[in-house]
This record gives sequence, structure tokens and C-alpha cells, in this order.
Amino acid sequence: MSSEIYVSTDVEADGPIPGPHSMLSFASATYTEDKQLIGTFSANLELLDGAKPHPVQEAWWKTQPEAWEACRKDLQRPEAALAAYVDWVEALPGKPVFVAMPAGFDFTYMFWYMMRFVGRCPFSWSALDIKTLAFAMTGLPYRKNIKPRFPKHWFDEHPHTHVALDDAIEQGALFCNMLKDLRAIQAAVPQAALTAAQSGDDSGQNAAEKPAN
Repeated sequence: MSSEIYVSTDVEADGPIPGPHSMLSFASATYTEDKQLIGTFSANLELLDGAKPHPVQEAWWKTQPEAWEACRKDLQRPEAALAAYVDWVEALPGKPVFVAMPAGFDFTYMFWYMMRFVGRCPFSWSALDIKTLAFAMTGLPYRKNIKPRFPKHWFDEHPHTHVALDDAIEQGALFCNMLKDLRAIQAAVPQAALTAAQSGDDSGQNAAEKPAN
């Protein structure tokens, strides 16, 4: 079993990049490789000084009144919330791996906020992107690796509500199911190679006309 802890993280924001825009809410759900949910963290944040919503995200939020209400309750100052979050991640019983979809969005916000308000990031400079993992596993073109095209057995019965904690839990379970399939594929490779080697003749040469690609 891996000593890594997978920190599935979801960010809700009012624009595409941090600084000009604000992170409204974030949440992480931590999983072991065998899909044990071992902890969660979530916080709703006050807006950054001088930041304002992007028109596209501002219009989108008007279509999500329940999620908007949920992320505007019990607001915390970013410096307090992110300091508590970094301490929480650093206390996890394993090496933390940031997991998101798309990681390019969520990690950009989280890294910026952690460096701006805490001065360090417990995930170093890297994040694991679920979309990229799906690209490697499904054989589909990268841009066609969207959730409706994923195998149905990758999904558990978790809601996707645009409330950060709900989505972090759902996403983490998805990742663990993908990882289970990936481990099965990896375990099958050595056995397949052994079988192919044993199918040759006593000369030690492969009997196939061409080596398998």
C-alpha cells in the first residue's frame, strides 16, 4: 500500500486567475489508495482586497443560487484559513499528493493563496491531474476525456453540487476508482511479459515474426 495520501481538492472562485479575482471557497477530502476517506477540510473566504468578479463567472454564479449561498457563509480571512489548511495537510499520516480536475485551475488558486498568505506549499510544485490520468488510461484524445465519457464504474453515488466539499469528496472517490483500475493494469503487465517469454522455443528467441510493440 502506498504511503501517499491523496488530497482531492476543489476550488470555487469568481474568476479564472487568483489576484485579480478571489477564491470564494475551497475544500479537500483526503483518501488512502484503497478509498478510505480519512479527513476533510473546507473554508469559505473573504474576498481579496481590490479584486472583483470576472463577468463570465459572475454571470455563472447567478445560475447557482444554492451553491453561492453555501460559499458565502461563515467567511474567514484568507491568511487564517490557509495557515490552518497548511498545518492540516502537513499533519496528514502520509506524503500528501494534490489531486484535482482540472488541476491547472484548482492548483493555480491553491498554490497562489498558500504562497501569498503562508509562504509555503506542502505539495511542493506539483499536482496530479485526473483528466491527464484518464487520457493515459482510456486512449481517448485528451480533449475528449470528459466525465460523461469515463467508464461508469469509476463513479460512486456522490453528488456534484458546486459546493467545494461535496465536489472534493466526489472527485476523490473517482480518482481512487481510477487508481484501482490502473493498479490492476500494472499488475497484469509483468505476468503478460512472463507468458510471452515462456511461449518461445528453447533457443531463448521469441517465436513471433515481429516483436510486440
